[in-house]
Amino acid sequence: MRVAIIAPPFIPVPPTRYGGTELFIAQLATGLTERGHEVVVYANGESQLPCEVRWLYEASDWPLADPGSGTLKSLVHTSWAMRDVGDSFDVVHINDALATVFTPFLRKPAVKTLHHPYEPALSHVYAHYPEITYVAISRFQAQQHSMPRLCTIHHGVRVEDYSFGTGRREYLLFLGRIAPAKGTHLAIDVARRTGLPLKIAGEIQPVFREYWERDVAPHVDGRHIEYVGEADFAAKNALLAGALALLFPIQWDEPFGLIVIEAMSCGAPVLALAGGSMPELVKDGVNGYMCTDPAEMAHRAVNLDVDPTRCREYVKAHFSLDVMVRRYETLLLDVIRGGAASGDRQTRQVAECLEPPLPFTGL
Repeated sequence: MRVAIIAPPFIPVPPTRYGGTELFIAQLATGLTERGHEVVVYANGESQLPCEVRWLYEASDWPLADPGSGTLKSLVHTSWAMRDVGDSFDVVHINDALATVFTPFLRKPAVKTLHHPYEPALSHVYAHYPEITYVAISRFQAQQHSMPRLCTIHHGVRVEDYSFGTGRREYLLFLGRIAPAKGTHLAIDVARRTGLPLKIAGEIQPVFREYWERDVAPHVDGRHIEYVGEADFAAKNALLAGALALLFPIQWDEPFGLIVIEAMSCGAPVLALAGGSMPELVKDGVNGYMCTDPAEMAHRAVNLDVDPTRCREYVKAHFSLDVMVRRYETLLLDVIRGGAASGDRQTRQVAECLEPPLPFTGL
């Protein structure tokens, strides 16, 4: 099949640093290409993929200095891509809410992956386009929506791309956007309770500069609490491979949490607060622990009894790139044949039913 994948124009695919959506798009495009499908990705000109990349804007543009102008740039990019698609593809995969409004002009079916938390305003928009097949990235996310053509496909990673740490694990790690919803300040609280060193890696977006300066920076001393800046893929690998645990003290309903399965791939168990998809990813005693507050996270951190090898094996069984790509392949072929787009049945669980995860029996 011929698949057009439309990415936002701001971050290269795959990303060099921040960009969970762009990492997902890169993995999906690569996986479908390896399975013999013809894939074209519409992104920016800095993207590097084993398939064709088409671009209108050559350079990356992140973080956005002006969100308003960013919206206009996204509209220009998306409208150009939708027009370029024409009749050349069997199916179009979109990854941006703005792209939904252009789908009536397509002559081919569209599939949209939902990357964002639940927002009533966006759900209202989606209600106007029921012919699109929507993909939730967690069961929690799917339960928040009511589109008639909706299924769940968890993200996956190529586990072999991640370094498995075999040395001593001596520090806690926070890796993600430095933002209140991500709970960076709570990770600091956990580290102070345990006495264990904490490394913080992540992007400080302009909108959260005040949060950084007020709630995070005063605690960074370069010894017990260390900020190492943004991490590219190699640096992220090294940090996760040496971490005693990844702290994930989220303060919002996480749609998925790609860094969680990346950590497990490197053998780092995850200590998470409940929110969104976390109970679908973190299994107590297997690959980490679900915690109720920072005090429990601290207790778990100093009493960890999780085998790093088991963390990696869990990802291979449930969240591997192969599992994710096969599910998308099944869904896209179904949409092309008219099954998911015909209206004669719902697709809320089609991907999970057709491609169940491999059983996990432990080690």
